[in-house]
Amino acid sequence: MLDAYHRAKNGDFELLRQRAENDPGELLIVARITKGWSQKDLARQLGLREQAIQRYEVDRYRSISLAGYIRVARALSLRMSADFCSPSSTDWMPSFEVTQAEAQKVLKHARANGWLQSDASDENGISQLVRYVAEHVEMHGTPSLLRTGLNVEDHSEDWSLLSWKAQITRRAKAIIERDKLKYRPLDVSWLVDLVRLSKLDDGPLRAQELLKQHGIVLIAEPHITGMKVDGAAFLVDDIPVIGMTLLRDFLDNFWFTLMHEVAHVILHYRTGLAAGFFDDVEATQVDELEDEANKFAANMLIPEEVWSRSPARIAKTADPIERFADQLGISPAIVFGRIRLERKNYTLFSDKIGRGKVRKQLLS
Repeated sequence: MLDAYHRAKNGDFELLRQRAENDPGELLIVARITKGWSQKDLARQLGLREQAIQRYEVDRYRSISLAGYIRVARALSLRMSADFCSPSSTDWMPSFEVTQAEAQKVLKHARANGWLQSDASDENGISQLVRYVAEHVEMHGTPSLLRTGLNVEDHSEDWSLLSWKAQITRRAKAIIERDKLKYRPLDVSWLVDLVRLSKLDDGPLRAQELLKQHGIVLIAEPHITGMKVDGAAFLVDDIPVIGMTLLRDFLDNFWFTLMHEVAHVILHYRTGLAAGFFDDVEATQVDELEDEANKFAANMLIPEEVWSRSPARIAKTADPIERFADQLGISPAIVFGRIRLERKNYTLFSDKIGRGKVRKQLLS
């Protein structure tokens, strides 16, 4: 995507157009870049604030009304057309170029985790997976993060991630429909209760239930070999869904990843959650929205003003750290994990981070 953008800046827009494919929202972004307009220029043409265009582009215009979409398209001199196919046509779904090795890898994972009937042949199993993913992409799009027209990291052709997200979505839709969930973006009163659950032995399981009570679905689905995603947050039928791979089966990692994804739900419900966030918590370079989520998660778990004054921050033994965690009412594993991160020494307190305590609760 970055190469496509640089080519467009030099007058070659073809690759950027190809990247947009048939995504109506991305087409508007490409049209703006093609015209050489900044977001501010487009906002001025429409009589809007620049932040409104930024918000639309973050979620690929999924939150805009049809009338608003047409208005933006006209301002960009974008001519739209439609082709009508026979109702019996089956070639409406996106096509995927999947290598045999990739297909077999995902098929093996799908069978091991109950996605498919175990007696399906390889050919039928792969065909079923491709259809699942194609239907998912048609309805929900691909998991690529757009930032003012650029992908932070392009996941649109990552078939393992697409398959994983499709399975998370299927499971989430069943819960949403069964329990008739409703999410209230302005209600954040439950956040403190969520953090306090960390001190309980069955905290992860209770967190899943508390989130559901407030209209957020938490699904744990094992990672497919090669995936680097710890967690994800996106919308399914306007309901926030958090997916976690539990790639690292430690309590400290679970609680930070969970709060990071919750941060996306709280902070970015209208500015990116429709497009989705797919996170590797060990990534060293992050953009503005990821940085916001990191700071939110860290501060919710351990308030910065308390942490900066605490002797536990420089403690060399476990006792003062455990007392500090007890004072905050959180799992000691969270504090030990924070210390390991800040000191960049992952041999410290390796027996204190709740190893092996999460998967057995959420993947059983």
